[in-house]
Amino acid sequence: MTMPPEQPPPPPGPPGGTPPPPPAGGPSPYPGAAPAGVPRPAELMPRFLARLIDHILVGVVFVPIYVVLNIIIYSGFRNSFGEHFIFYTLSAILQAAIFVAYFALLESNRGQTVGKMAMKLRTYGPDGVSNPTMEQAVKRNIYAGLGVLSIIPIIGWFFLGWAAPLAAMVFIAITLNNDQPNHQGWHDKFAGGTKVMQVG
Repeated sequence: MTMPPEQPPPPPGPPGGTPPPPPAGGPSPYPGAAPAGVPRPAELMPRFLARLIDHILVGVVFVPIYVVLNIIIYSGFRNSFGEHFIFYTLSAILQAAIFVAYFALLESNRGQTVGKMAMKLRTYGPDGVSNPTMEQAVKRNIYAGLGVLSIIPIIGWFFLGWAAPLAAMVFIAITLNNDQPNHQGWHDKFAGGTKVMQVG
């Protein structure tokens, strides 16, 4: 009776065996791969939606203030340059203060704005554990106050007041999307390395 030929042993695997799956939110063993599970660095779309929710909420608060200022300062159909200057200056300062205060206070105290709660995101300080400090939260949200440029007569009223914040948001979106896999925008790096994580 003939014996079947011996099968050659299987080729040896990679040193150390198959790499284990990464822990939730931890780095992947494969270069360039996104971290799996949660918490993980939040991507552009959920961060955009969270910011949109927040801007709608803050806008709802600011619109009545804007209307009241309009009624108080503008008394007729023809208005002087001084009245325009006072209106745009007050409204720009109040808008900048309300927007920056909203984001800075909630992020430094809770790590989350209402929009981030809705999208299950959380902002962390550079250590990746604690909330940002007030200084860090102000620095990462200071661009939300660029509407204050509306105080510049004519060019600020009709252009800079809205164009500068828009340009800042576009630049943030580009830098955030290009920073793989951490998704840190320039405002995060300007604040010392703050992180926005997907936590749910």
